[in-house]
Amino acid sequence: MLALSRILRVSRSGWLRRRPIRSFVSEAGRLRVLVDMDGVLADFEGGFLRNYRARYPHDPFIALEDRRGFWVSEQYRQLRPELCEKAISIWEAKNFFIDLDPLPGAVEAVKQMADLDNTDVFICTSPIKKYRYCPYEKYAWVEKHFGHEFLEHIVLTRDKTVVSADLLIDDRQDITGAEPNPSWEHVLFTACHNKHLQLQPPWRRLSSWSDDWKSILDSKRPQWCHAAFQPL
Repeated sequence: MLALSRILRVSRSGWLRRRPIRSFVSEAGRLRVLVDMDGVLADFEGGFLRNYRARYPHDPFIALEDRRGFWVSEQYRQLRPELCEKAISIWEAKNFFIDLDPLPGAVEAVKQMADLDNTDVFICTSPIKKYRYCPYEKYAWVEKHFGHEFLEHIVLTRDKTVVSADLLIDDRQDITGAEPNPSWEHVLFTACHNKHLQLQPPWRRLSSWSDDWKSILDSKRPQWCHAAFQPL
């Protein structure tokens, strides 16, 4: 029961409650940052809506400003039951993931982040279970926008809780898995489906890539690192 009570959940009031933050100390004081892909780097929601309306022009759709909840297919099911499978068919199709546009400022920000001293950045993303196209296209998308060398910084996993890091920047609010107390602090990246949620301390939110992401990283560095980075 104690472990279950620590799992992040969304209450009916819309407030987010979270598990206690465990500390993670990287080798030699290096900061390790995990960055989600869909909805954080790649415009999943915009790409989905564009493809859905093109394939099913006569069916009802949910505008981005009306999106609520992480699972697109579940909201479409509520709109009309048969729309759930139609929604899923969009991201299961060939070229969906590789054709997603980057979110504004995402590529530039993550490249800057990766160039910071004592900082290791990994793109941590969950492939869909129908894997014919998705894993390949995620790798191809990263190579297309970040370059071949960044392929060494991809983590594909269905369970992000087992990956050790200091920070996870992700738009999904309820990340759970085998590890009830992940080492990372989850920073919620603002997306159309979560912008209405009220965050309860110590939750933090990154509104966009034009937001001050550097200060979030600095807050996780050991104090001696702050002193070492100060100009003489």
